[in-house]
Amino acid sequence: MGQFCFVTAGESHGKGLVAIVEGMVAGLPVSEEEIARDLKRRQAGYGRSSRMDIEQDTAELISGIRHGTTIGSPISLLIWNRVWEDWQETMSIAPVDKEVEPVTSPRPGHADLAGVIKYGTGDIRPILERASARETAARVAVGAIARRFLEELSMAVHSHTVSIGNCCVKQKKPVDWRQVENSPVRCADAEAEKAMMAAIDEAKAEGDTLGGAFELIATGVPVGLGSHVQWNRRLDGRIAQAIMSINAVKGVEIGAGFSLGNMKGSQAQDIIEPSSEGTPFLWRRATNQAGGIEGGISNGQPVVVRAAVKPIATLGRPLPSVDLHTGKTTEAHYERSDICIVPAAGVIGEAMLAIVLTNAMLEKFGGDHLKETLANYHNYIGSVSS
Repeated sequence: MGQFCFVTAGESHGKGLVAIVEGMVAGLPVSEEEIARDLKRRQAGYGRSSRMDIEQDTAELISGIRHGTTIGSPISLLIWNRVWEDWQETMSIAPVDKEVEPVTSPRPGHADLAGVIKYGTGDIRPILERASARETAARVAVGAIARRFLEELSMAVHSHTVSIGNCCVKQKKPVDWRQVENSPVRCADAEAEKAMMAAIDEAKAEGDTLGGAFELIATGVPVGLGSHVQWNRRLDGRIAQAIMSINAVKGVEIGAGFSLGNMKGSQAQDIIEPSSEGTPFLWRRATNQAGGIEGGISNGQPVVVRAAVKPIATLGRPLPSVDLHTGKTTEAHYERSDICIVPAAGVIGEAMLAIVLTNAMLEKFGGDHLKETLANYHNYIGSVSS
């Protein structure tokens, strides 16, 4: 489905992560430095593990780029894992002479137990390595390419933290994105930021973890992305799947989301009213309860998405579990752990939303070269505006 897609490969403690991107038009300026900026943003955030001090992620572009611009062929990129030096025996591609101790105590809330049963490995290591959120570094790199494409069409994607534990922001509109980028927890509310950091410190001292929620806002989204005609072409459905695929995300809402269920119909809809003179359209919306999408189609308003992130499953004070080899009670497996990943999850959410929107834009406007896509886009915008 769609024209822009990608696959990733690699394990958390393997040699590295690989991504292959298909369907990007030729002529798009892309640089490793731009990708590195988003990778750095993913690694930041109060409550991250010590691994973020070890890895300094950069993506090496291998193909699909020539002299700084895309050439229309698949783009491949590689992110090396610095921890590989210490894991060469455990994660060796070739057989090793010594026995490597298996991981046999699954973590409640992780892919460990279901994965080891599904794939019949007898060792949780192959499951936890691929199920690890380390894989999202590759997604963020792909998302940086998508973001670069959207910028050419005057679109932007941002994220901010709206809650960590019981600490919530007092919604400020519009969000000060510069303040978000300077915040250790990616929060625009300075008061809430302090409370969030204190809650993270408390959870760390208790050997526990914290979840929360982040919000994504995409601006400049034109009317007409997605479609109502089939379930799998609805833009909101595609966005929800992409955001739900992020590790530890357990809930997604678009616009006012779940709160709409508590409203009457007269309160829940976005009234259509005449626009002021000099604006592109003859109409405007009084509100944006729909989060920029109606009937599976973007309606010209900012696309607003929120996601609930559960506390991660790897705890400093491990939960009870069962050893899969002996059947006896034991503690769940522990190596290292973030305390809170909500700020980083927002950056990953930006990448996934940018990927979905890029797919939808190319689906609608097509083109083999960026100039062709831009011409199609501007012709469409001219035809639907006043």
